[in-house]
Amino acid sequence: MDEEVLRAERERAVHLLRSGHKVSQVAQIMGRSERWVRKWRKRFEEEGWEGLKSRSRRPHHLAHQLPDGVRQAILETRSELEAEAAKGEGLKFMGSAAIRTRLKEKGIKPLPSRRSIERVLHQAGMTRPRRNPDSEETNYPRLQPDRPHTLVQVDIYPRHLQGGQPVACFNALDVVSRYPVCRAYPRRRSQDAADFLGHVWMTLGVPRYTQMDNEACFSGGSRHPCVLGRVVRLALMAGTEPVFSPVRHPQSQGAVERFHSTYARHVWEDTFLANLSQVNEKAEAFVQRYIRRPHPQLGERTPEQIHKSQPARDLPAHFPKLSRPLSERLPLYAGRVHFIRKVNEEGQVKVLNQEWAVPEAAVGQGVWVTLTLSPQGAYLEVFDAAPDAPRRRRLVRHPFPVKEPIQPQPSPATSSPLIAILARLWNLLQAPIAALFPARCLGGSSTC
Repeated sequence: MDEEVLRAERERAVHLLRSGHKVSQVAQIMGRSERWVRKWRKRFEEEGWEGLKSRSRRPHHLAHQLPDGVRQAILETRSELEAEAAKGEGLKFMGSAAIRTRLKEKGIKPLPSRRSIERVLHQAGMTRPRRNPDSEETNYPRLQPDRPHTLVQVDIYPRHLQGGQPVACFNALDVVSRYPVCRAYPRRRSQDAADFLGHVWMTLGVPRYTQMDNEACFSGGSRHPCVLGRVVRLALMAGTEPVFSPVRHPQSQGAVERFHSTYARHVWEDTFLANLSQVNEKAEAFVQRYIRRPHPQLGERTPEQIHKSQPARDLPAHFPKLSRPLSERLPLYAGRVHFIRKVNEEGQVKVLNQEWAVPEAAVGQGVWVTLTLSPQGAYLEVFDAAPDAPRRRRLVRHPFPVKEPIQPQPSPATSSPLIAILARLWNLLQAPIAALFPARCLGGSSTC
């Protein structure tokens, strides 16, 4: 209602009161409550006619209002980070977490919360508009696991330490049991990815499928065609089938992507971590609490209970020790490697840096590509559905060039943990035995 109309109404109420009408009578005449009449009578008695003006409902002091200097520092810091990102300097982080870290380094007090920073940026129009999702979203095939040890998703969550050093936080999650594994590394190299995956398989057991995105540390790079990188070879040695998600489609890794936010809230939020040791210590403490807490999507059972309800597969004996540097080129073992891809306008899919024709697929169709490796050779097949689908159709099959021998997977008997332990014990005891018993004694000489 207009301010002039409101003030005229209040003035009339005062006129009626001063002419001798009672509060109840004025309320009835004005169509207002008696409380309203008393309020404006008191205001008039204390302040006169000026007291009948409307007052701002904004409190005189806002507990959460930031000082002007802090607001200016937030906007200035955001501008600095944008400029650094445009010039290729720094980490290209410019969100509330990065701004808060920079403000602390500048000694800004009081240090605002991330929510306050986001509110200031929004009010100043310095936030990036959200992208509208593609109206023609591709329907990609995906696995539908119903028991633990079937599918583990792996992804990298980039963060930075207090001093600005970048950190690659590798996170893995069994999508059925919700059992996570977290470990941070200074970079995202193939040896870092290999070390983390070995740690995942030792912790969770070897799953049927290990899904990851197409970053070079996982895929082996984007230069040479038909090259199988270190992580793929390591996965085949472990006995798991690597699955590479669609390019630039994080929704295909929805379980671990959602876990990132939980991980960030408990490990990184409202804290400043100075080194990798602090990150990993805090992450491990969080994981231990997380796996023992009832999960709402697990029927109030814990991730640990669900994960241990099914037997896990151990790493085979021939799997390399990751405490030692891996050889430049690991042997290639038999197995399967999967890729989720979209058919391009030429009717092709790009897998391992090479285009493969899929004549029976529609342009824009999501397909499942499987590379099968065996000692007899290798071939690449394209399907319209994931391997666990009730029905699926093979669209095409191509021979795949391999220029090295493919090792068969060792039988369970030769790769059992007991055999491996006995073999290691024998290797350790050979030197002491040779020192105690010379070669002629071991040969059965009568002089011993």
